[in-house]
Parts: sequence; C-alpha cells; structure tokens
Amino acid sequence: MATPIRLTLLILSVLLLLSSSLGVVTASETTPNEAEVRLMYERWLVENQKKYNGLGEKERRFKIFKDNLKFVEEHNSVPNRTYEVGLTRFADLTNEEFQAIYLRRKMVRTRRDPVKEGERYLYKEGYILPDEVDWREKGAVVPIKDQGKCGSCWAFSAIGAVEGINQITTGELLSLSEQELIDCDRGFVNAGCDGGVMNYAFEFIMNNGGVETDEDYPYTATDGTFCNANKKNNTRLVTIDGYEYVPQNDEKSLKKAVAHQPVSVSIEAYNQAFKLYKSGVFTGTCGTYLDHGVVVVGYGSSNGEDYWIIRNSWGSNWGDSGYVKLQRNIDDPLGKCGVAMMPSYPTKSVQWEI
Repeated sequence: MATPIRLTLLILSVLLLLSSSLGVVTASETTPNEAEVRLMYERWLVENQKKYNGLGEKERRFKIFKDNLKFVEEHNSVPNRTYEVGLTRFADLTNEEFQAIYLRRKMVRTRRDPVKEGERYLYKEGYILPDEVDWREKGAVVPIKDQGKCGSCWAFSAIGAVEGINQITTGELLSLSEQELIDCDRGFVNAGCDGGVMNYAFEFIMNNGGVETDEDYPYTATDGTFCNANKKNNTRLVTIDGYEYVPQNDEKSLKKAVAHQPVSVSIEAYNQAFKLYKSGVFTGTCGTYLDHGVVVVGYGSSNGEDYWIIRNSWGSNWGDSGYVKLQRNIDDPLGKCGVAMMPSYPTKSVQWEI
C-alpha cells in the first residue's frame, strides 16, 4: 500500500504530465489575439520604418497585415515545407498593390537576334560542372540594393550582371549606377520606373561607352530625371564588350553560365508566398508570366533539393537577407517561375576556359 507521501508525489507527477501534454496541444493550436497582433504590427512598423499619412490608412494597412499574417501562420504550420514565409517589408500590401508597385509589366523579347544566341554556355553531355557555385564568396557581388517604389528591377538585374563580370575580369568590385539606365536608356523598350528588359540595358551600356558608378551617379528611385542630371564630375565608366543569351529553356546551360559568371534572368514574382518569402528553398506555385528581373549568382543543394541563388533588389529586409533560393532541376524546361526562359549575360574581354 502506497504511503500518503508517495501517493501525493504520484498524483503530482500525473498532473504535471497532463499539464505538459495539454500545453503542447494548446501551443500548437493557439493563434495570437487582437492585442497581440496589434503589438506585432506596431513592432513591424518600427522595424520597416513605415509611416502612413492618409486618414485611416494605418488601420486599413493593419487589416491587410492581418490577412498576410494569417497566410504566414497557415503556410508555416504545414510540416516538411522546404521554405518559410514571414512578415516581410511587403506585409502591409495586397497582392494587387504589390504587383502594381514592384512588378510593372511583363518582360518579353520584342525582337530576336540569332547572333546573340551564343553557344559559349551551351551544355553538352559529358561536360563537368562544379556541384556548387557562389559568386558572393568569390567577391563578385555587391551588397543587396533596394529599388524602392520604382519598377526598375530590369536595371538592377543588368547592373548586377555587369558588376559581376567586371570584377571577374578586372579583380575590382565596383557598385554601378542603375539610375543612369533609368534616366538615359529610354529607347526601344526600356522605360525607367515603368519597366524594361536587361538585354537592351546591356546594349545601351555598349553604345554609351560604359556605365558609371552609383557613387558618381547615385540612385534616386525616381523617373523623369534628365539624363546625366545627377552626374558628378570626374566620373568613371565600366565597359562591356557585348552580351549574349544563354540557350533558352535549358537549366543545364544556365548552370554552365552561372558557373562562369552572374547571369540576368526574368522570373514570375506575382505570388503571395514569394512576396512573403523568408528562407529555405522556394518550391511554391508560380507560373511563367515573366514580371521581374533578378540575378542568378550561384547554385547549390540543400537536403536533397537543388536551388539557384537569386539576388533580388528589394532590400535586405526581404527574403534571406535579400536573397532567395529558387528550386532548380524541376521537371519543366522553362525552369521554376520561368527562370530558364530569358537568361542573358554581358561579355567582357577575358580568356575563357570552357
């Protein structure tokens, strides 16, 4: 027969065990109440330096914030996801607002130049490529930039690729001017904050005799400025020899290209999960309506999932410190989110070993 002390200890042990079990269930099912969500919102406003001037705008944005928070909680509650989403800088925007501000229009090739379809990076069976490449580690990628509320992703993508090839060929990493492209490349397709295409930006840089550093021609995230209005004296130009397309719809050829230099690509980014992406390998649903220009600066694998390392232009408070790992080697020649559809790269005099 148990003594009173032992019986008491036994009852306490059972109660503690039940309490612990209930705690796990409660924790997994609990959602923040209104006060907790509002506290999260206030903290998010401070972290992202958000201020609203319109009457009732802060409350309207709070409702959108709650909708995005709900999406985040539901997504991250599913086990074995390859990526996580979170309250990024865009958590106060609807998907439609996000598209209108940051993804101005579809990116297409409006003319075809067969000469530019280079075979430099055409993949052939038997060619051995590194398992992993990261141009950040090789010193060919400048810190993450922020395009602001200007649809200038095309300029950031093109400039990122030029910064990369310039460092690879000269050994010097220079941060170059997106604003010069926005102000001055107003020709056949490119239209400043209303969008553009990277290969025409490369063409402009060739015809212009180069592009300046952003120290000499700083970024303003605005449209309509006269060409060279922001230009400082004693500027320095970085030149390229030309540009080529990576063979289309071929991830192996894209991999070969990225093994040798950062590459400009177009993707479809109109996606709530992509808008709120935080970390991991993005395997979410996306199509091939190309609306965003980015730079592939490497590739690798994690837990059996192959990925591209994508450098974005939405600041370091989006994604994985400004980057996204985009699923690679999918069963679609167009690539994840259309990444293999329109890859292009600048060329600069160097002795390649292909």
